[in-house]
Amino acid sequence: PEGTMAFAGKYEFEGDENYDAFVQKIGLPSDKVEMGRNCKIVTEVVQNGNDFTWTQHFPGGRTTTNSFTVGKEADMETMGGKKFKATVKMEDGKLVADFPNYRHTAEISGGKLVEISTSSGVVYKRTSKKIA
Repeated sequence: PEGTMAFAGKYEFEGDENYDAFVQKIGLPSDKVEMGRNCKIVTEVVQNGNDFTWTQHFPGGRTTTNSFTVGKEADMETMGGKKFKATVKMEDGKLVADFPNYRHTAEISGGKLVEISTSSGVVYKRTSKKIA
């Protein structure tokens, strides 16, 4: 299908909404909360068909990488560093994954990477602009 390669690239954090309410809802430890606030995370996406490698580069050199194939169960890691298994799906051009206590979607909209995480009605939205 058209547009499946749309995710590949490097994106820099531009802004977010509802961060504090969301991280409280998912029980993120306070040290991690501070680290992630207005954090200039660079998200690097390598895509080969349905195979993705999704790396987040945090200031200070920490990185987390999740590799997955759409429709197949994969080992993943949460914002807080917890390991779990998830099956990422593609719905209407969005990548959708159910994390242990939130649902995460990612899409490319207007050339930006828009990620939305929802937990018990709290919606956290993060927007990143393409830099490469």
